[in-house]
Amino acid sequence: MVDTHALLADLRAEQEELAALLDGLDAADWTRATPSPGWSIADQVAHLAFFDRSALTALTDADGFAKMIEAALADPEGYVDTAAAPLAALAPADLLAEWRRVSAALREALAEAPPGTRVPWFGPPMSVPSKATARLMETWAHGQDVVDTLGLTRTPTGRLRHIVHIALRARPYSYFAHGLPTPEAAVRVELTAPDGGLWRMGPDDAADAVRGDAEEFCLVLTRRRHVADTSLTTEGAAAREWLEVGQTYAGGPGEGRQPGQFPARTPNGRG
Repeated sequence: MVDTHALLADLRAEQEELAALLDGLDAADWTRATPSPGWSIADQVAHLAFFDRSALTALTDADGFAKMIEAALADPEGYVDTAAAPLAALAPADLLAEWRRVSAALREALAEAPPGTRVPWFGPPMSVPSKATARLMETWAHGQDVVDTLGLTRTPTGRLRHIVHIALRARPYSYFAHGLPTPEAAVRVELTAPDGGLWRMGPDDAADAVRGDAEEFCLVLTRRRHVADTSLTTEGAAAREWLEVGQTYAGGPGEGRQPGQFPARTPNGRG
């Protein structure tokens, strides 16, 4: 059974870590282009604030969220960028304050949701743990874009385990997003955790496997690194294909990252 309290504590830690980094930036930094084409650091934070606010609305205002769904259906390609644009246009301090406000309110709403709550969403409804895990993954992934823009590194934490879990659950969707048939072969992962332990997930009897560093795995499956720039290894064609097409988030796969765009990394290491 999922420990929702611990999961929400991890979500808070992930959000607060990124907020602390953003708090130290000057106004010019917020306009810097990130590795996501067309997105500045302000756009990255606005995206997080928009979806945290959307999740909060889904939990607390059924009519308000229904209107959001109507708007999204009317403009499926441009809705998110259009809706997040007013946030991105805020002064950096105001944008950061708004993200902090809505993320804290969302955590509180998730903590107070009755057992068995299904959170409405732009796709299928989600359980409270799934929603919290998705928000943690998004915070970490977009935080990576900020870190990469600033030329910094982060110390990996055990919170990466949540991203590994969501990557495994989202594997079938990854193929759908690429217009490919869902593979029949299962894949297991054997990853070195930030504390040096070993995370084994997926079917024990799966012939296909991904092995290597947990942070590198999360970077590849959130499409923040190309697998060629990591030390990950695979056993079986299905495992290798997964690293090429896999993603942890809904929507199209986007451009991802190109081979050589970032220096090759050493396990748990710093490039």
